[in-house]
Amino acid sequence: MQVFATFDHSSYLELAIKKLEQHGIKDIYSVPLDNRAEDPALFDTIHQSDGTSLINKGMILAVMFSVVGASRGFILEWGPIYWGLIGAVAGFLLGFAIDFTLLKLRNRNKRLLKGVKSEVILIIGCQEEEGKKVETILWEHLANGVARVN
Repeated sequence: MQVFATFDHSSYLELAIKKLEQHGIKDIYSVPLDNRAEDPALFDTIHQSDGTSLINKGMILAVMFSVVGASRGFILEWGPIYWGLIGAVAGFLLGFAIDFTLLKLRNRNKRLLKGVKSEVILIIGCQEEEGKKVETILWEHLANGVARVN
């Protein structure tokens, strides 16, 4: 039987390993996960999308500004077509800037967590009757998750 557990880098991990060794379990393997080295891509590709769109507010504001620009263009010198296009471009740029700023503010909080250590996967090989005891020890030492595989 194998027991898998994930831990944060902490002294609780070391205490859990020490307690398992005291109970006679020697088949313990730990794998530290690497932190992300680079920032995620800002723009989506056709093959990968994170679900964040930077043009939603831009399109809404482009429509609103173009309608206002076209209606005001009847009394302005360049006419409704030019003022409608100017309003559409201005609205799109304003909406894009708002979405981009909000995205950067959200990602700044995630970037602050970049220095935090990632998790460690602990793999323990044990007998069937020791499985419950191993699982209890891991939960007592603040494991993030535990799974038993026969």
